[in-house]
Amino acid sequence: MNYNLISEKEHEEDLKRISILRYIDDDFMSICFDGFIEGAELVLNTILDRSDLSVISVKTQVHISSFDNRSIWLDVLAVDRDNKIYNIEIQRSDSGASFKRARYHSSALDSKYLMKGKNFSELPETYVIFITENDVIGEGKPIYFVERIVLDSDKSFDDEEHIIYVNGAYKDDGTELGRLMHDFFCTNPDDMNFDVLAKRARYYKEDEKGVMTMCKVLEDMRNEVREEAREEGRKEGRKEGRKEGRKEGRKEGEQRGLILAYLQNEISQSAVMRILNITDDKFNDLVACYNQ
Repeated sequence: MNYNLISEKEHEEDLKRISILRYIDDDFMSICFDGFIEGAELVLNTILDRSDLSVISVKTQVHISSFDNRSIWLDVLAVDRDNKIYNIEIQRSDSGASFKRARYHSSALDSKYLMKGKNFSELPETYVIFITENDVIGEGKPIYFVERIVLDSDKSFDDEEHIIYVNGAYKDDGTELGRLMHDFFCTNPDDMNFDVLAKRARYYKEDEKGVMTMCKVLEDMRNEVREEAREEGRKEGRKEGRKEGRKEGRKEGEQRGLILAYLQNEISQSAVMRILNITDDKFNDLVACYNQ
């Protein structure tokens, strides 16, 4: 097997993938938005219908670990000048944007930002924002604000915990939010409405240094995912192989390992689809199969 030939082929495939990546693809979003304060300010001000929100820090792929409970990776974590916390999640699959997942992300932020011995009054105001490819809530609205209220009086509970769902299917050019969602689904920076986003995307798609960075990240992700898939595949393959044959068992094991890793927020949808070379429909079928 010629390693150099394989590497050259994979490099060409990476260049093709980079050309069609969009902000709604979490891999691309994570790379572009790491340290991208101007972009985070644009997204948050647009979603919250503000113009004065000032971000002081933005990181991507932030790990919140838990010794006893489930750990999570945050797509984007931003902090503004008032020390309000924003977690932006990109989800192309409806199953990845469940209401209980939003609840868990919100609680994880509370746990991360309230140190031992501190008073509960010191909890920061938090926003968990899911930008989804489809209308997950299904009421045909461009955006959904989820807040706690006192049922008897409809009075706000005012615990400063906010959950927001942005409907990525809404791309009305007559609104700033619709224009933003249009840009999130653009593959060509020249077609984008916001210069801030277009300039950033153009760097990683067309600039030599930016493209090299993207290729390196894709290569690292591919190697990591392959190793995890191989290990899971070996485990599952040994079990399934006894029943259906070694080859079919390994294939089933690899699929199962990758889908379970996705369901546990350890790998992105786009990475799974690349490794398994499957369509959106096939991916959704596998998720439904292993999420029972």
